[in-house]
This record gives sequence, structure tokens and C-alpha cells, in this order.
Amino acid sequence: MMENQFNFALAAPEIILAIMAMGILVYDALSHEASRKTTYVFSLCALIILTVVSLMQWNSGIGGTTFYGMYVADPLAHFLKIASYLAVLVTLIYSRQYVVDRDMSKSGELYPLTLCALLGQMVMISASSMLTIYLGLELMSLALYTMVALRRDSLVATESAMKYFVLGALASGFMLYGISMVYGATGHVDLAGVMQVIRSGQAGEMTLVLGTVFVVAGLAFKLGAVPFHMWIPDVYQGAPTAITLTIGAAPKLAALAITLRLLIEGLNGVALSWQPMLIILAVLSLAIGNLTAIMQTNFKRMLAYSTISHVGFVLLGLLSGVAANGTVMSGAYASSLFYIVTYVLTTLASFGLVLLMSRQGFECENIDDLKGLNQRSPLMAFGMLLLMFSLAGIPPLVGFHAKLVVLQAVVSAGHVWLAIYAVLCSLIGAFYYLRVVKVVYFDEPVQGVPAPDTTWSFRSGVMSVNGLLIIVLGILPGGLMTLCVQVIDASLKF
Repeated sequence: MMENQFNFALAAPEIILAIMAMGILVYDALSHEASRKTTYVFSLCALIILTVVSLMQWNSGIGGTTFYGMYVADPLAHFLKIASYLAVLVTLIYSRQYVVDRDMSKSGELYPLTLCALLGQMVMISASSMLTIYLGLELMSLALYTMVALRRDSLVATESAMKYFVLGALASGFMLYGISMVYGATGHVDLAGVMQVIRSGQAGEMTLVLGTVFVVAGLAFKLGAVPFHMWIPDVYQGAPTAITLTIGAAPKLAALAITLRLLIEGLNGVALSWQPMLIILAVLSLAIGNLTAIMQTNFKRMLAYSTISHVGFVLLGLLSGVAANGTVMSGAYASSLFYIVTYVLTTLASFGLVLLMSRQGFECENIDDLKGLNQRSPLMAFGMLLLMFSLAGIPPLVGFHAKLVVLQAVVSAGHVWLAIYAVLCSLIGAFYYLRVVKVVYFDEPVQGVPAPDTTWSFRSGVMSVNGLLIIVLGILPGGLMTLCVQVIDASLKF
């Protein structure tokens, strides 16, 4: 580990991405519309280069803090950045035909905005100061707000963008207000300094706890936990499906990263204050997410409420990191990390299938659009079955093991009632997942729904690999789980 006030080598991925994003934007502005496909290829190349750079840094053991302790490069940062690169890469591959069919790349902002959102996520993942966290959060959020409204001719998309922007600004205000109160109580904005002052007992207790409440509220909005979930169903449904996938995948990794940084590295000394808040958020998210999803007829909106319920499981892992006797259990945080990574993997495939079935002039959005899919494309129907079973937590798919490791952490922390409650909520959730399977296999196709494209292509190959990973990681989860434990133990300072 090395520390330097200005060690630019540690921040090489962010610097490379910033240069490439600006370069792609300038190239697109100067190029003709016919050559705009090149910007898509450049974006894919940028993501591949970033993956190689971060892998080299991780393999070489490069790490430490820089920029006066505001930026950290550690195994957790390398792992989540690589996962984010791959998530965005797969998102762009799945979305390509959808974007072309709807002329969304004509204006030229789509790919630079996607890379800017990724840059914000990378800053969030490597943040070791509350100011850096806020900087990355706003960079990501502003890019995503704009992307939701990218189809200017769609009133639904514009309305969703306005809701997202207004509620996002409110959540950012909560976060910033909480940060200011934590700074007032401790005199530090860097997380290491905050933790040190809290441990020394010199922090203003009332101000610190109140600041923690606002910080948790801001984090809950970014994660999509109840009661800060209002934006998720509207944005998921109203945004173009390609943008819905962009919002629903990689940003979840960055949101977990700042939650770990703030609550575990910075505010771990007041864990007894934020633990009850997470319990309330988890209980409400599991109940409202699953119960409301049952009533949905729009497939994207159903997946939005499904996301809320899965966030409840992530929060269960986070709140189980400190047992009743004060013992810190890093395995609980590793279970949340494992859960979010596997959830992103499943989300990519779920929305990827929706994108594959959409056509020019047809949005595959309603559950009824999936009726009789098995008669039209048995392979896609089987893929949908796997994804729904994984989200429901049915073995031997990866969703089952993800839920299992979280429940084990909850029981180990002494919250047996929470584990029982989570299992009951999962049983409720299984209903709407199985309903989709029933529609796919046992209902007759709806007239007017075009047949899905069954020709083999590069993106269908990527989809096959994605589905295969969901099966393999369900049968052999040990490698990824061990990696998550090692990453947490090597990075977080309790």
C-alpha cells in the first residue's frame, strides 16, 4: 500500500475513461450520422481497455490512497469497477439494436453519457471521503437523468425523467445535509478521520446520529429501498428499455460501494444507531416490493418492484455485519456483495431478453406480450424460466445461493425473526415470478405480437453466456463467494 498526495497512477482508470468519453463526444460531434456506429465500437473498446487496466492493477497489488485521502484503490474498488465495466459492456451489446431501431443514437449523446455515468460510478466506488462520494453521486445521477429523457418525442420518458430528477435532487439534499452534520460532529470529511474521532468519543453524539439519519435516507434512495422507492417503478416503466437496463444494473454496484464506505468505514462506531434504520428499510422493502409486484401487469414495472424486494435482502446482509454482542462479521458484508453482483447478472439477462424481443414499433413491456413465448421461441422461453426461477430463489440457480448466504448471516447475527420474515416474503414473491413462467409456457400467444428474432447473433451469444453463468454460479458458488470475502477483508477497515 502506498500513499501520495497526487498519485495519478492509482486513478488511471478514471483518467483514461474521462479522456475517452470526451474524445468520443468530440468525434461524434464532428462525424457524419452514417459513421455514428463507430462511437458504439469506440465505447466497447474503452470498456475493454478499462477492464484490462483494472485487472493489471489488481493483479499487481497496486493500491493505496491519494488526492489527500479522498481517493482509494483497494481490492473492493478493483472488483466492483471490473464488475461495472462488464455490466455496462453487456448493457451496450444488448441495447444496440433497440437503440438503432428507435434512432436514439442520432443525437450522439447516448454513449458519452453512458461513459460519464460509469465515470461517476467509478468515483463513488473509490471514494474515501464524503466529498468524493457526493461528487461521484452527482456525476452519475445527472448523466442518468439526461439519458431517461433522451427520447424527446416520448412524453412518458420525459415525465419519468422529471420525476427522477426532482426526487433525486431531494435525495441528494438529504445526503448533503447529512454529510454536513457528520462533518460538524467530527470535524472531518475523510472517512478514516470520521471513524477515528467517533472511536475516540470526541464526536458530538446528537449531531452525529441526526446526520447519520439523513445519510441513510440518501443511501436508501440510491439503493431503492422503501419508503424512498417512489422513483423506481415510474422510471423503470417510463424510460426506454435500454436506459432502464443502464439504470438497473451497474449503478446498483456503486450504490452498494458508497453504502459500505459510509456506514462500515466511516460510521461503524454508531452502528447501533443505523442498524435499526436498516432493519425498518429491509422489512418495508421486502413486504411492499413483493406485495405490490403481484398486482403489476407491466413487466418492467414488475421487475422494478422486484428490485425493491431484492434491495431488502442486500440491507439484511449489511445490518447483520455487527452482531448483538458488538462482534463485527465481515462475512455478512461479503454476502451483500455476493447478492448484489449476482442480482446485477440476473438483471442484465432479464432486461436483455426484453430488448431481444422488442422490435421497431413494438415495445415488449407487458406480461401479456410474453404469452405463448414457448411456442414462438423455446430457447427464449427457457431463458425466461431460468431467470424467473433465479430471482425467486429456486435451486440450483444462483439466486437461491445468494438468498441463502444472506439468511445465514442474518441468523448468525441473532436476528432469527428477520430471517423467517425474509423467507415468508420470498414465498410471496415466488407467486409473480411463477406467473410469468405460466404465461410463457401455458397461455396462447396474443394476436399482433411479433415473433422474436431467433437468428443467431453476437448479442444472443452473450445472452447465452449470461444465462450459463447464472446456472454455473448456482451450482458452484464457492469461488465467487470466497472472492467476495477476501475483497471485504482486504479492503474495509472496521
